Amino acid sequence: MIFTNTLLSGVLTIDPEPLEDTRGFFARIWCEREWAAHGLNTSIVQCSVSMNKRKGTLRGLHYQAAPHQETKLIRCTRGSIFDVVVDLRSTSPTFCRYVSVLLSAENHRMIYVPEGCAHGFQTLQDDTEVAYQMSAAYAPEYARGVRWDDPAFGIAWPPDDRTILDRDQNYPSFLP
Repeated sequence: MIFTNTLLSGVLTIDPEPLEDTRGFFARIWCEREWAAHGLNTSIVQCSVSMNKRKGTLRGLHYQAAPHQETKLIRCTRGSIFDVVVDLRSTSPTFCRYVSVLLSAENHRMIYVPEGCAHGFQTLQDDTEVAYQMSAAYAPEYARGVRWDDPAFGIAWPPDDRTILDRDQNYPSFLP
């Protein structure tokens, strides 16, 4: 696997290194030893998937508050997404900044989202599926979010006819 730091502290993209032959390819996407060697959280306690019917579906920006903060590993297994991570850690050198990455079934790229960061995405194709691995179980009473279009972050989302839940549209503005 190829681990690449992004512009946000502790946020990495992870690319598999496919071994190809006439059948296709085989690639490792998880190895506890490799992850630990890169200083990443190796605990995976829950895996989830979201299926998104329409291009332009926007989910996020979500996170879990302490004491149920979670690390996430995100991978698009069908279709493609404009994936966004926002640093909400007040002590981080990249506080209030964001990074966006194209994740797709074709590029097989993953993004590692550390605790204290919000995550969201917008689908770029119909019938897009996204897989998540998390270090903490979902705790609804600690589920939080920030506005996807909050000027505090200035995220340049792809223009589209968006589908967004009322909950995600009505999160409060983030006040650093």
